[in-house]
Amino acid sequence: MARPAPSRSSLDIVAACDNYRIDADRMSLTTWRLTAHPTSPAIGLLRAEIVAQLRAEDAKGSVPAWEFATHEGRQVVGFSSHIHGPSARTRVIKELCERWREEGRWPDVIGPRKWRNEMYAVYRNPFGVHDEVLIDDTDDDEANYAFMMERSACALFGVVTYGVHMSIFEEDEHRHGALDSCRMWVPMRSRSKQTWPGYLDKTVAGGIPCGLGAFESLVKESMEEASLAEDVVRMHARVAGTISYFFRTSAGWLQPEIQYVYDLRIPSGADPEAYKPTPLDGEVESFDLLPLAEVVSRMQQGLFKPNTALVILDFMIRHGYLTPEDEPDYQEIVTRLHGRFEYEQW
Repeated sequence: MARPAPSRSSLDIVAACDNYRIDADRMSLTTWRLTAHPTSPAIGLLRAEIVAQLRAEDAKGSVPAWEFATHEGRQVVGFSSHIHGPSARTRVIKELCERWREEGRWPDVIGPRKWRNEMYAVYRNPFGVHDEVLIDDTDDDEANYAFMMERSACALFGVVTYGVHMSIFEEDEHRHGALDSCRMWVPMRSRSKQTWPGYLDKTVAGGIPCGLGAFESLVKESMEEASLAEDVVRMHARVAGTISYFFRTSAGWLQPEIQYVYDLRIPSGADPEAYKPTPLDGEVESFDLLPLAEVVSRMQQGLFKPNTALVILDFMIRHGYLTPEDEPDYQEIVTRLHGRFEYEQW
């Protein structure tokens, strides 16, 4: 667990996660497109060392896998013209990333300890429909789904990734809006997790693997992480929108992310044991039912995983616990919780 930091404002909490803008690095970043053609969809942003390694890969092979171009002063990288269709792209990127892992390249991102062995979908339009196939054996290239790649490697390529977050909470019916009228189940992440070990998190949270939609991912994570019965989640979980932010890691890797947000309010008079989360798969050490005032205090100390803190702020805004009357940065906070990663500049 991180040591408590001085109390941070809500805007500070947002800025710690939504912490990147393209302007400063525009000329040093290379756009990753499906092909090198200027009208091909932009799917990622590459740092110079990744581009240099892709050039080196092509120099070693007899059949280049990558094409390089310059359009209006901006560098572009795309799959070679002979590589088309989701299955072909998946094979190329899978072989490449596994080889980089074995060669020891970027071990802080894709080393054996960081490797997740979980495939994420990459889309032509990151804000479009999630229509990925269940098994990547298709050459149909008309859908938004373009290919899939190892979860941990997404940061190397600056692609948009997706996750789910759910708050399980209880409220006093006649005291709505007061911080002490709401209580939320909060887990502590395992100290052996590859990412953010020992930090506090949302009641249920996880990535959306290729082949599952947002809600089915939530059901899966609820059972695996929190031992929650499937029928309870399906009956009571309610979608509450999304948040999106542009995060740059301390090592400089770009991670634009979209989180699908869900609420599960414990019904009045219900058996609380039916909604009590319990660790199951080892990713969570414990759960505590905390008053929202205590959640806010720990969030201000930097004890929550950064993107979880954004989900909590979104929860507080939607439920009236954070208002324009008591938060001077309200409008900027709301706006930055729903960013577009400056996608038009990719």
